[in-house]
Amino acid sequence: MRILIAPDKFKGTLTAVEAAAAMAEGALRVYPEATVTMQPVADGGEGTLEAAVAAGYDERLNAVVGPILKPTGAAWAYRAETGTAVIETAQASGYLLADRTVENSLRAHSYGCGQLIAAALDAGASELVLGIGGSAMTDAGTGALRALGLKLLDTAGNLVPLGGGSLIDVAAVDATGLDPRLSSVQIRLAVDVQNPLYGPDGAAHVFGPQKGADADAVEQLDAGLRNLASVLREATGVDINVPGAGAAGGFPGGFLAYTHARIEPGFPLVAELTGLHKALAEADLVITGEGSLDAQSLSGKAPVGVADAAAALGLPVVVVAGRIEVTPAELAAHGVVAAVSATDVARSGEEALRDAARYVTLATSEALNGI
Repeated sequence: MRILIAPDKFKGTLTAVEAAAAMAEGALRVYPEATVTMQPVADGGEGTLEAAVAAGYDERLNAVVGPILKPTGAAWAYRAETGTAVIETAQASGYLLADRTVENSLRAHSYGCGQLIAAALDAGASELVLGIGGSAMTDAGTGALRALGLKLLDTAGNLVPLGGGSLIDVAAVDATGLDPRLSSVQIRLAVDVQNPLYGPDGAAHVFGPQKGADADAVEQLDAGLRNLASVLREATGVDINVPGAGAAGGFPGGFLAYTHARIEPGFPLVAELTGLHKALAEADLVITGEGSLDAQSLSGKAPVGVADAAAALGLPVVVVAGRIEVTPAELAAHGVVAAVSATDVARSGEEALRDAARYVTLATSEALNGI
């Protein structure tokens, strides 16, 4: 028996690597002679870096400027054989690096992400995969581009301060100092949302409140994104208000204007990077899952992507999650033959959260005993 264990993170309790280890323990209790392979997955946001490192990418660490100008260390990953670098916006510019206040929602920027991109280019990267998500900023990626040489100017020709709250003052851009290597490197933006840059479904209105923005700050950020899009459209001829551009505070926007970046669905891109399909081809049974398996999961999240890929090969799929809020019939449509949650085997949801690894292990064993 060859078992492939490919979960996403259990947000707030277990990383994908920790979840995989707990599932492996549960699987080996039922099939002690099995060969178990652990391959964490992600949908392009937080966890993408971890999945790459687990798949053999070399992890690197750089000192960068955090989202509110405090220095921080940020990890990224590199595979020299292919020249592929994997960078998460959350590492350098994540919401955990800035207090959730109105002031910070306006000040936060992505400058540190640009520093990571520069480090990857210095290492010789020819392909950049950017995992978009978990960000503190709403600056349309302008902070990152400024770290790479772009200048944003106001009507007097002065540099506009970093942060999404200042985008309303941008009157012109100067790209003459932009790192020329950006024109030749392939940039792939792993995105798992379809929100446009601005408007009622855009970065500010949908995600701004999660970053501390009140109603006034949301309007200021949205107006800034609209203004920036207009300035960049005039400067480059590119319309950056497209589906997916609203991810991570609009991070893709600036890159769509000034590089050959393209937005891609997160899970298929991560699956390609990590060699998931090769691992599936060598498996007899697949175990996947995430913290909360709900209706949103069915619309393209990583565990269902794993299940669909496995089902296409005729492999049975077992799902283990923190909690499950979809029906067995809905899961069966994706090739799932058994599904058990940590809350099913714990005495309470609170207990399942307190000792997540233990109950993920128990849930895995119960799921496998039921098939």
